[in-house]
Amino acid sequence: MDILIHLFVALHIIGIASLLGGFLTQMKAMGQGTARFVPAMLHGALTMLITGAVLVGLNQADDQTVNNVKIGVKLALLVVILGLVYVKRDEEQVEKGLFGLVGGLTTANIFIAVLWT
Repeated sequence: MDILIHLFVALHIIGIASLLGGFLTQMKAMGQGTARFVPAMLHGALTMLITGAVLVGLNQADDQTVNNVKIGVKLALLVVILGLVYVKRDEEQVEKGLFGLVGGLTTANIFIAVLWT
């Protein structure tokens, strides 16, 4: 079971890398007001959602303790991120504030995952 859990943790990290990487590649464009949500951001958020749900299930099946409040907060942030990216994915330009919000929420999600014990 540990190998399966570690595999999904790796896939979860790949998802966050895709979401954050997509954001970081658009930072220069954000400064110019021409940033857009790239497909990698949507796919990364979806990957995080699916692998996160699987990880919760696998950890509970393995009788490991799951902090439901932490998972709930992370899920709420991810749903907001996913909603914004999905709704605005076809627009050629996204407002600076909205684009920055997605980057900030993504970063907050990473810090919650690492620092909340």
